[in-house]
Amino acid sequence: MNEVMAQLTARTSTRAFTDEPISERDERAILEAACQAPTAGNQQLYSIIVARDPALKAALAHTCDDQPFIARAPLVLVFCIDVRRWWRGFGLVGADPRDPGVGDALLALEDVMCAAQNAVVAAGSLGIGSCYIGDILERREQQASLLGCPRYVVPAAMLVMGHPTPGQLARRKPRRFELEGVVFENRYQDLSDEDLRALLAQKEGHTADPDDGFEAWLAAFCRRKWNSGFSREMSASVARTLADFTYAANGTLEEPAATAGAAPDAAGEGKAR
Repeated sequence: MNEVMAQLTARTSTRAFTDEPISERDERAILEAACQAPTAGNQQLYSIIVARDPALKAALAHTCDDQPFIARAPLVLVFCIDVRRWWRGFGLVGADPRDPGVGDALLALEDVMCAAQNAVVAAGSLGIGSCYIGDILERREQQASLLGCPRYVVPAAMLVMGHPTPGQLARRKPRRFELEGVVFENRYQDLSDEDLRALLAQKEGHTADPDDGFEAWLAAFCRRKWNSGFSREMSASVARTLADFTYAANGTLEEPAATAGAAPDAAGEGKAR
């Protein structure tokens, strides 16, 4: 296993940091790596906000489900869907751009996550730990206000970074599914009930035997994650966000997409990653 593969395998989320700051050189290297990520049509449909103001970091800690370690992190990066940049640019030259739609938002989200993961890998190579904060998707109006995001710019992923404490370095990495449960050839395979139980049981080292505590663990996990208040708010918040991309700026529905089944662009434009 080479160094990169070993690093990817060993990585865990870091939520406790030493007092050592991240140097300007390392921060720049992380941001440069993020901006070298694959991107749709070389558009880089994202912006990255570095949250430095302690008051802003404290506010983000509060709006992201009251997680105080966010405010203590030496480096906080918010990755935003940004289709506003190109939309405005097209308008500057009179290209008569259509209003951004849901497809643009989801394509930009792919760009966001490619850039964010590049930042994670770069940070790890420098001995810097990281943790994704999915709660940035909640409270979309507050997040946008805190970060000064206008329409078509959406906070979509947040990373906190710093040098991990010894306790963090010693943490056991949670188990991942075996490949056979998530990798399929040619077509998706819906697992049998028995195989699904066995797969899910792997997460906490259970067997699928009810006497092994699997059923109680899975029911509790459903209450804590899937059915939780923050999960419901996240879905509602994302729905409100996507509504911004569903309706044109004048409040009317977007025109239907181009004719279904149209031949793809022979030049492959918009496919660069």
